[in-house]
Amino acid sequence: MPTIHDASLLRLVYNVRVRAILYQVLAVAAVVLAGLYLFGNMSAKLAEQNIATGFGYLGREAGFTISQAFIEYKPSDTYAMALLVGILNTVWVSAIGCVLATVIGTVVGIARMSSNPLLSWLMLAYVEALRNVPLLLYLFLWYALIVAILPNVRDALQPLPYVYLSNGGLTVPALRWSPAHTGVLLALLAGIAAAVLVVRRARARRVATGREGTAWPLALAALLVPPVVAGLLLQPEMAVNWPEKGRFRLSGGLHLTPEFTALLVGLSLSASAGVAEIVRSGIQSVGKGQWEASRALGLRDNGAMRLVVLPQALRVIIPPMTNTYLSLFKNSSLAIAIGYPDLVMVSNTTMNQTGQAIEAIALFMLVYLGLSLTISFGMNRYNARVALKER
Repeated sequence: MPTIHDASLLRLVYNVRVRAILYQVLAVAAVVLAGLYLFGNMSAKLAEQNIATGFGYLGREAGFTISQAFIEYKPSDTYAMALLVGILNTVWVSAIGCVLATVIGTVVGIARMSSNPLLSWLMLAYVEALRNVPLLLYLFLWYALIVAILPNVRDALQPLPYVYLSNGGLTVPALRWSPAHTGVLLALLAGIAAAVLVVRRARARRVATGREGTAWPLALAALLVPPVVAGLLLQPEMAVNWPEKGRFRLSGGLHLTPEFTALLVGLSLSASAGVAEIVRSGIQSVGKGQWEASRALGLRDNGAMRLVVLPQALRVIIPPMTNTYLSLFKNSSLAIAIGYPDLVMVSNTTMNQTGQAIEAIALFMLVYLGLSLTISFGMNRYNARVALKER
């Protein structure tokens, strides 16, 4: 005769949610066990052939230079530091590329729907030319144009004071960065987070009570107080590193190499073509009645687009934009073709010097996986905010 304990166990077994969680736990455990088995088998076979394994090489001296580094790096630093430089190079160029692609693509997508046939056809040609040619060919094209057309360093162009442009890249004034500046930057980020929290709480209070309140003074204080206090305590030196033109080279300032510039232009323009089509399709998904209602309320077309149409189109735009950003980050690995020292190029150099290819490949695969999951998480959170809420 079944007991109460047996009945409770049966209810758990036949509970759909419990079974779904159990199946996922078993699937993850199976994958982990299979991975551990394969890793152990691989390590044993490599040990039999006297091939070094493990990640101990990350603490050894790298011994190679990196042409573009956004943090201080020397050949005497470790492989771990070189890998960090490669990661930051990848993230830096990809993040700027996402911003530029979004801005350019939004403008092109809106211009594609212009009533001016010439403008519409020009934007169509822009989109089709960039979407139907492989990105790698464009990277070669932009790099060749920069190196072949721009003058050498001795005859560098100077479009603005202390700004030099040559086939060696772009050199601009830069702030002499120090740990004090990092502290102020972190305080500013904390202030931004606090200001967003204040605005969100004020909005939630207004929805709950129906009372209109003034939140901007508190939000402004939350934004400005942390960086101001950090600046007073840390007192960062506001010294500018000015570029100086010598006979054969440029010294000082921030130097952006031709490889960085070509990669940034290639990634941004190529992704902007896809963004343009996403924006255009999102805007066209909004019914014409929304335009007519906006005009009836006295809004001009620009106001209707900004205040009425685009907020509704975001529900259609955000999901495919996530794929565009993911593709841009992953396509940055093509930088190795033009010599930009991104994560893949630094990892390849590490593999050639240490002979530990499996570890190096595993590391940059994990980095790209982490970046992709982070982008997906952020975009999904934003998509949940703009999505229609069913009540």
